[in-house]
Amino acid sequence: MPYIIPNKNCNRCDKCRPQCPTGAIKIENNEYWIDPCLCNNCEGYYPEPQCVIACPTQSPIPWQAKKGRCKVEVRESTSLDLFSNGKNHPFASAIVIWEACNILAQRKSLHWAQDGEGNLYYSRQVNQGRGNISFAIQDSSKSGFVRDLSTIENLDIRAACIHLIFAAYATTLERPWEQEFTIDERQIEAYLGLEKRKDLNKTTRLCLIKSIVQQVCSLVVSIGWQARGKVPAFSVQKSYLWDLTDIEHHFQEDERGCKYLIGLTFKVKAGLWSRHFLNKQGCKESLAFYQYGSLPKTLLTTVMSLWQQHEGAVRLMLWLLFKTKMGREQRITVPTLLRVGYGEEKIHLASRSRDERKRLLRTFENDLEVLNHYGIKVIFDPVTYPVEIQPLWAKLVDIPEDPDEALEFWINDGSGEHRLTDSSPRGKWNMLMNARILSFELPSDWENVTPQPHRKQHRSVKGKRSVKPHDDLLGEQVLQARKAISISQRELAKLAGKSQSWIRDVENGRLKPKSEDQLLLRRILNIL
Repeated sequence: MPYIIPNKNCNRCDKCRPQCPTGAIKIENNEYWIDPCLCNNCEGYYPEPQCVIACPTQSPIPWQAKKGRCKVEVRESTSLDLFSNGKNHPFASAIVIWEACNILAQRKSLHWAQDGEGNLYYSRQVNQGRGNISFAIQDSSKSGFVRDLSTIENLDIRAACIHLIFAAYATTLERPWEQEFTIDERQIEAYLGLEKRKDLNKTTRLCLIKSIVQQVCSLVVSIGWQARGKVPAFSVQKSYLWDLTDIEHHFQEDERGCKYLIGLTFKVKAGLWSRHFLNKQGCKESLAFYQYGSLPKTLLTTVMSLWQQHEGAVRLMLWLLFKTKMGREQRITVPTLLRVGYGEEKIHLASRSRDERKRLLRTFENDLEVLNHYGIKVIFDPVTYPVEIQPLWAKLVDIPEDPDEALEFWINDGSGEHRLTDSSPRGKWNMLMNARILSFELPSDWENVTPQPHRKQHRSVKGKRSVKPHDDLLGEQVLQARKAISISQRELAKLAGKSQSWIRDVENGRLKPKSEDQLLLRRILNIL
């Protein structure tokens, strides 16, 4: 339990501060306060709290939860809230941001090396092998870099959400390498859904937010980039990814003078990488890049709700946020997904042990089902990833909802040579090592939201009739039109070249088809 100092009993002798092993005792406006995020009752250092022993008046007392509501105070204005449309917001999606997200999500699973001084760093080639990008992590004392892998393993995967929020704020600035953005704990709680967590008190939420913000701002990046097109070569050496310029603590005092932490405000500036990868003016002059994507708000809350039970699914989700920006049909191999979700070490262990192999495959298939549940639908390659080795949940997706159609489905399945519930064939692991995913169907809020550059309109040709665009096709219209011509969901799916689950989601209103798919459905179902 942390301690707290009643300032009305404190004589300000400053004997306690040098004795604190964690540096939790601080001075703010000539008054003492103990940071509850750092104070651990001296556990692991001394048998008794040193501040109590050193204080001549024995002022420090055990911290007690503040009763009642926190007083609303006037604070410095923060940057505007993200997600003004309630769905998504542009964010910087350059390779620097992607690799930093991988570090925060995959942590020890990546290949870390040591430099000549024993500092750990992660490095990879970029720009088609002609460039290099490397990351190091500054230690808590800010006097050097991390040398122990256990520190990297202790990184919180939820820090990746803060990293993405910062990347979104960077797109709101014209020159993010020079300008700061300001964000407080109330905005972060809203983005991450923490304000709904009734099991966490205010102090616990503040300590969590402060910890993951500091983890994100401990990343240091170095970039060596060769000339690409008109963009000249450049180099960035040991620059903060996100420079945390200031943390403002907000307090509320009680009648004894105890200062309770009730709020945090962070001032952050993007590192020098943004001059080269998030430079609007430089992009217009072909001297730099301006790379952005769309950050769905639901991704942040999903990560916060799944990170403990389905860490593999969270790692895949964060990785796909960037991977799918390179094109929907990437033909991603299963070994690649396994490395992203669980690390190389677990794959090697599974290849040697049958029990570990079964455990890893079961986890992988469950995580793919989680992705499917949250709208990231997997499209299996029918050649390398046949139905025989697909997860059971994927086979059961096409079962009709209509009872009569479902009965016919199971009768046909039972009379066939292969049944959906048959056990997996021998050698499934080896088959999966050569299997591919054709693509991932993404939710609509993952689509880009930044308007595209204005294009010159072509003059219309005389005599050519302009086609009036149709209104969006509703699921109820599809359902009624299908029943009117007496065809099943499965038959409509075959005619449209889609899966039955896709038709079902459209009819239930869970999925809005693209414009070309709407035209196809109108043509098949004779909808005017």
